[in-house]
Amino acid sequence: MILNQAGTRRFKAYTSKHLDELLRRAGLDDGERLKVRAVATVLPFRTNAYVVDELIDWSAAPDDPMYRLVFPQADMLPEADVARLADLLKAEAPNVEIQAEANKVRAQLNPHPAGQKELNVPRIGEEPVPGMQHKYPETVLFFPKQGQTCHAYCTYCFRWAQFVGDADLKFASDDIGQLVAYLRQHPEVTSVLITGGDAMIMGEPVIRRYLEPLLELEQLESIRIGTKALAYWPQRFVSDPDADATLGLFEEVVRAGKNLAFMAHFSHPRELESPLVESAVRRILGSGATIRTQAPLIRSINDEPVVWSAMWRRQHRMGMIPYYMFVERDTGPQDYFAVPLGRAYEIFRDAYASVSGLCRTVRGPSMSATPGKVCVDGVTEIAGQWVFVLHLIQARDPALVGRPFFAHYDPSAVWLTDLRPAFADVFPFQAAPARV
Repeated sequence: MILNQAGTRRFKAYTSKHLDELLRRAGLDDGERLKVRAVATVLPFRTNAYVVDELIDWSAAPDDPMYRLVFPQADMLPEADVARLADLLKAEAPNVEIQAEANKVRAQLNPHPAGQKELNVPRIGEEPVPGMQHKYPETVLFFPKQGQTCHAYCTYCFRWAQFVGDADLKFASDDIGQLVAYLRQHPEVTSVLITGGDAMIMGEPVIRRYLEPLLELEQLESIRIGTKALAYWPQRFVSDPDADATLGLFEEVVRAGKNLAFMAHFSHPRELESPLVESAVRRILGSGATIRTQAPLIRSINDEPVVWSAMWRRQHRMGMIPYYMFVERDTGPQDYFAVPLGRAYEIFRDAYASVSGLCRTVRGPSMSATPGKVCVDGVTEIAGQWVFVLHLIQARDPALVGRPFFAHYDPSAVWLTDLRPAFADVFPFQAAPARV
C-alpha cells in the first residue's frame, strides 16, 4: 500500500480495469466474472483501497453486504441484455460497439427519475440554469463540476447517470456566480445542498470557491453537503493533506451564521466501525457542523430491522442525527434492490420501536418521487379495505405537506406509481404540478 509522509494511507481508486482481478478474490469463476463485467459496461464501478481492505469481508463474498454495496452483480440487469454484452466482451468487440449496446440498456433504466430534467431545472428568464435543481421552494441543489464523482460508487445509486461519461445525462456547473444570481432572484430559498457525486471528493481550495460566495447571502440559513466520504474515505477529514484546512473552512461557514449540515450516507453498520470514522465525526462536529444520516433500504444489503436499529443507535452515540430511511428510487437496477412498500414499513416500524426517543428523529420509509417525499406511515384496515396510510414530508406544492392520504394495499408495490388511490379518484398531488 502507498503511504504518505505521515505514514497514513493515500487514496487509491479501483475502476473497471481492475474489476476482473478483484472479482477473483470473491471466488467467481470465468463465466460469472464475464457477466459482472458486462453489467459494469452499463452501470458505473469505482471503489478504493479503504473499502476493499477495511470494509469488505472477502471470506463471505459475494454474499457480504459491503461487497454487494460496491460490486456489480451478474443478475442486476435483464438476462438477455447481460448475455448480449457478455458476448461482445468475449469477442473483444470494439469499445464503440460495446458502448452503443450499453447505451441502449441505460436508456431503459430511467436515468433521471422524479422529473429531474423536466420539472426541477430552474430558469433565469427563459434560459435553463445548468448544474442546478429547484424542486422545493426553500431548497436549491447545486452540482459542482469538480464534485461529480465519488470515493466509491454504491451499486444502488440513483445518481448513477452522473458517472457513465454521457454529457447528456449529467448535471454539473462551475459557475458559482450564476448560482448566487439565481438565489438573489429567489429570496424564498433558505437552503443550498451541494451534491453530486460527492462534494467531499473536492480539495479545500475548490470547495472554498463554491462556499465562500454563499456566506454573503443573508437569506441562506443552511448549507448542506451530501457525502458518502465518512463511510468510504474518512481520511478526508483526518489525515488527508488538506483535512485541517477543510475543517477550518467549515468553522468559517458556522461563524458566518450558517448551519452547516452534513447529509452523511451510511448504508450498513460496518461502515461505522472504524476508529477513523469516529475520529472524522468528532472533528466535523468540533467545527460546529451537524451530521444527519440517511440511506435507502436495499434488498440483500440492509433489509432487516436489526441493521437499521444498530446503525441509528451507533450514529446517535457518535453525535450524529438519524434523518431518513429512503425507498430505493425508480431508476437503474430498481427491480434488483427494491423492497416492497409493505415490508419496508415493517422494517422501519420494528427498527423504530427498538430505539430510544432520541433516535426517533429518523423519518421513513420515504419515496423521493415526482410530487415530493412520500412517507409510508402504515398499513391498516379502514371501512373493510386494507390500505397504505401515506403523507408528503416535502412537496412541490407546500400546501400538500403533512396531509394524510390513502392507497389500496398492494403487497407487490415497490414505488408510488404502483399504487392506486383509496377513498378518492386521484391522489392529492395528481393535478399538474406547477414549475417552481
